[in-house]
Order: sequence, then C-alpha cells, then structure tokens
Amino acid sequence: MRLFYDPTIQKDAKKHTLSEEESKHICKVLRLNIGDEVLIINGLGSLFYTKIIDSHPKKCAVEIISQSFQEEEKSEIHIAIAPTKMMDRLEWFLEKATEIGITEITPLLCSNSERKQLKDERLEKILISAIKQSKQMYLPQLNPLTDFNTFIQKYPQGLIAHCYEIEGMNDKNKITEVFEFTNCPILIGPEGDFSTIEVEKALISGYKTITLGANRLRTETAGLYAVMQAKLMIDNF
Repeated sequence: MRLFYDPTIQKDAKKHTLSEEESKHICKVLRLNIGDEVLIINGLGSLFYTKIIDSHPKKCAVEIISQSFQEEEKSEIHIAIAPTKMMDRLEWFLEKATEIGITEITPLLCSNSERKQLKDERLEKILISAIKQSKQMYLPQLNPLTDFNTFIQKYPQGLIAHCYEIEGMNDKNKITEVFEFTNCPILIGPEGDFSTIEVEKALISGYKTITLGANRLRTETAGLYAVMQAKLMIDNF
C-alpha cells in the first residue's frame, strides 16, 4: 500500500484533506480514486490507515479508518556536517542517513566551508522522501545552517572528526569507544577540514576526537560512516 506524508493530520481526526502536493501525486500521478486505500504518516510517530473519499487533484480527502502510534526512541544520532560544494553530494548524505536512522542534522558553517547558503525547503523534501521510502515514523530534525562557534556554545560536548595531530590534545578514539546515545553530536568538517582553531575550541569545550578509519573520506562519506557506526551501537545495545 502506498505511503504518503502530511504533518498536519491530527491524531483524533476522522477525515483529512491532504496537501496539494500529495493530492496531485495520489490523483494525477498514481491515478488513485475514491475507495482506494492509502497510508499516511505525519513524521511524529503516527501511521494512519485511510480510504479516499474525494479524489480531487488539489485537495484529496480521505476517511481515517484506523491509526497506530510508534514511540520515539530515546537514543539520538545528531550529525553536524559542513555542506559540500556540490549539492547532490549533501543530498545523497541526507537521503542515506535518513534511511539508516539519523535523528538530527545541523549544516555547519566553518572557516573552510565551500558552501555558505542552503535551500532548506529542498533538503526537507529529501528527508520526507527518505522516510516514506524507508517506512519510518519520524522525520529527522533539520536545523538551519549554523556557525561553528554558535554550535559549540549550544552543544559544548560531543565528538569531532579531523585530520590534525594536535600536541597535548585528545588522542583519536573510535566512535564505538566514546559515542553516547544522547547529547553527543558528531562534527564532520568540510573538504578542507576544520581549521586548527576550530578543532582546539571544540576540544577545550569538551569534545573528543574520533577517527573514521585509515582511509581519507569525502565529507558526505565521513558523515554516513559516523551514522552507521552510531546506529550499529544503538541497535546492538
């Protein structure tokens, strides 16, 4: 059965009119009609089993037959990542990380950042498409592009991946040795890496340095590697 997304659907509703975008997809693209059954998620844990009662391509209406709710996991996977110069690489990361189970993403503006502007609406659509494809009940939180220093002030502890050898600072740890299931954002820098000043600020604040293996990884690959390692730890806990 087809799965659709609408964050405005209410838990106690008996009927609901879908957004114009989803209405068009249902009625024009898929050519579903009155009496056809569809599943709707709201990205907040609720799944609605519904039947179409008005197949208008701009305001498709459904009757809610039943619904279920999935409690949100207490564990978190928060990746703060410097956006790549080529948007398709960042979009690939967002899609795959969402399919795996990331819970929060913060695009990070760093000294060596190659991209300093983002289209949040497009990125949100990537996340929505990914939760629909992977049948997840919760939409990851996408934060606005945030300056590195501002992020460190808001999140004073976490993990940071970088390529420097800084004397007197933390040794590099494997993610599996230091990752915490809550309040532990993982920082992934731009292709030119974090600046040494940024790394020192993070370590002084309380961050721990992590290694992502012996191979040099692209930004989006490093981000996905971190998501996968964190998810494996959570699933095997």
